[in-house]
Amino acid sequence: MGGEARVSDQVVSDLVKGAAAGDQRAWDQLVERYAGLLWSITRCHGLPDAEADDVHQTTWLRLVERLETLRDPARVGAWLATTARRESLRQLSRRAREVPGIAHDRPEPPGLPAAEERHRSLYAALTALPGRCGRLLRLLAATPPASYVEISAALGMPIGSIGPTRARCLGHLRKSLAPRGATT
Repeated sequence: MGGEARVSDQVVSDLVKGAAAGDQRAWDQLVERYAGLLWSITRCHGLPDAEADDVHQTTWLRLVERLETLRDPARVGAWLATTARRESLRQLSRRAREVPGIAHDRPEPPGLPAAEERHRSLYAALTALPGRCGRLLRLLAATPPASYVEISAALGMPIGSIGPTRARCLGHLRKSLAPRGATT
């Protein structure tokens, strides 16, 4: 398994170097590889679509600005995760300073299909989880899945605590879904 990680690290490093040299295909592959991670990080912070898109674009812009000076190109995923987390927090900070007045929530459409209602119930349970549980579980469910290194960078938590925290968070989620009959 260690050999697979080194090959993957080398592939990522080569993509970063290629993108820095102007190779559009290398850049496209980086975006394809990490776009899901960035999207899940913005969602973990509860940003609506427009703000999440701003953070997503700003994160990629920051990478373009620093592409040639990254200390460890193989760890670009962790760098992107950290940058997206910081940009998400900046966005939340800006929002907190805004004067409330316009409701940004969309009204619920009547008669949602059962699957969509379950999805909304699960999302509501995830957002109600204590601490960073909801953010952690959403990152773990991202497509493609985020690595523990990327999750560590995104949430600012030690890699060794991700597994035990995940187990506790899933327990909290099961308990919150049980009264709704959605645990099956």
